[in-house]
Amino acid sequence: MEVPCVRVAREEGEAVRSALADADLIDDDYEIAVEDGRLYIPVADPDAAAGVLEDGEVVSRSVAERDQQTTPADLLAFDPTYERLGRAALIDEDDPERARAIADAVLESDLPVETVLNKASKVKGETRVRDWELLAGENTEVVHREYGCEFLLDLAQVYFSPRLATERHRVAKQVSSDERAFDMFAGVGPFVIPFAKRGATCVGVDLNPDAIEYLRENAARNGVEERVTAINEDVREVATEYADWADRLVMNLPHSADAFLEAAVTLAGDDCTLHYYDIQHEDDPFGPGEQAIRAAAEPEYEVTVETRHTVRSYAPHELNVCLDVRLER
Repeated sequence: MEVPCVRVAREEGEAVRSALADADLIDDDYEIAVEDGRLYIPVADPDAAAGVLEDGEVVSRSVAERDQQTTPADLLAFDPTYERLGRAALIDEDDPERARAIADAVLESDLPVETVLNKASKVKGETRVRDWELLAGENTEVVHREYGCEFLLDLAQVYFSPRLATERHRVAKQVSSDERAFDMFAGVGPFVIPFAKRGATCVGVDLNPDAIEYLRENAARNGVEERVTAINEDVREVATEYADWADRLVMNLPHSADAFLEAAVTLAGDDCTLHYYDIQHEDDPFGPGEQAIRAAAEPEYEVTVETRHTVRSYAPHELNVCLDVRLER
């Protein structure tokens, strides 16, 4: 039987599947098919699916009906909320009994999951990590794959959000092989690694020594260690060493990126693209960031906002946004 499917390159399939799953658009009555290096992901609402896609297209295709697999919801009296990261399931439950029941159901289901972690605190501190309760599995270390890249990370030691995969890919597609790219808050490398895989020379800086160790490990895992320099430091202390160096800057530190704009201007070369992430009220999500960038960069640079992009809803009436800005000296 022919059904609407999202067709996407196999190396980009997991990130697209995850984005469709987050939007509850995958048609679970049918199997995902693979042919000629492409995935065909059945979708329940083709128009809505097209609206969330950065990559791929909606086509009609014959796919096999799915043998019904056991889900956590099949084993519980409710439909639990969880997030997948590699072979781990992440939940956020205050009730210990409910958390235990969800963990048991996840493990008993047909999900390819070995570890279940319950959030035990909010993101905290300069390194933006949180505490986790290990409900199943050996530890909090996971392997995550997105858009052809592989990332090893420990959720108890570093900050990482799989929900930003599509946004990271949006930016990575803009990178060319002759660029020099600088990530001011690099973490385990979710921007740096795909940039380097596209041939760019990259520097990643982070205050968290564990994140920098994982960045180095991930550069090696992905075969780009020769193009990646990882530095454990406050980027404001490093900026003068790389003055006028960057063709591309990533500032993914919402809430406080504006405090680092002076360092960004120091790092920027004569013609530099800046990806500035912010969280603001929906009434004016882009204005404060643009004003801060202009205040820091003008008149030394001509500032052109090339893209005003909403990444996701962050909280009621608050948006996580990105400004793609060109700085020309």
